[in-house]
Amino acid sequence: MTEADKNFINTCKEILENGYSSKGTNVRTRWEDGEEANYYSIVGVQNKYDLEKEFPMITLRNNTNTVKRAIDELLWIWQKKSNKVSELNSHIWDQWAGEDGTIGKAYGYQFSRKYKFKTKEGIKEMDQVDYVLYLLKNDPSSRRIMTNLFCHDELKDMNLEPCAFGTQWLVKEGKLHLILNQRSQDMLAANGWNTMQYAALVHMFAQVRGLKPGTLTHNIGDCHIYDRHIPFIEKLLEAESVDVKPRLVINNKTNNFYDFKVEDFEIENYDYNHEIKLGKIPVAI
Repeated sequence: MTEADKNFINTCKEILENGYSSKGTNVRTRWEDGEEANYYSIVGVQNKYDLEKEFPMITLRNNTNTVKRAIDELLWIWQKKSNKVSELNSHIWDQWAGEDGTIGKAYGYQFSRKYKFKTKEGIKEMDQVDYVLYLLKNDPSSRRIMTNLFCHDELKDMNLEPCAFGTQWLVKEGKLHLILNQRSQDMLAANGWNTMQYAALVHMFAQVRGLKPGTLTHNIGDCHIYDRHIPFIEKLLEAESVDVKPRLVINNKTNNFYDFKVEDFEIENYDYNHEIKLGKIPVAI
């Protein structure tokens, strides 16, 4: 059983056993047939992953191909700094695209914005991603290496407000640690996705700055399971996990974050429960 399996199982059990019901609260989310997409949730979840030991992948279901799609979205946001769905290889954002083909001033758009930052060499203008990379190189002991996508004066211009909205990066004894803050998470559709992509980002930033991957601490505000997802979750909780320790391999020795491509990434030592077939999962929008 992987760390990802343990965290997923424990969190899902807690939600099913002790979660708050959203019924009667006039939820925003809807199913494709128009019905309210209600859910059970718990507040203030923290899951931690030691990235030196293993890459966080759930073995209860097949994530063999999912991991590259997750990294592709991560690069779309952090590297391309894009909000155009045409520049993303998957179609996960199609439903949020406006007439201009973008998701509004969300995610990558926020990372494309430049700010004036204090540096040891004086005031420099750069975006948030480049500022993180700058500090990791020039001031790695800083406790202020942070990003924030939840820009209040532009929330009205976002087709969806950011879920994973904030990061803090810390360097300790040559290891790079990441704290990821997320306001809301759909356990079935997004939990494994987010942990894989941000674990991959730690590996990338660590490589380009000559560090080792440390830990990923994932803080989730509202952690939930949608009502129509409960049978799928129960099926996964009954499934047998696989005793493996997945490892991320990056086949690109670059020290430039902007050189990474999706095809550079491979997973070794991964297997999954081949008996579990979930079928089509309904998506709440």
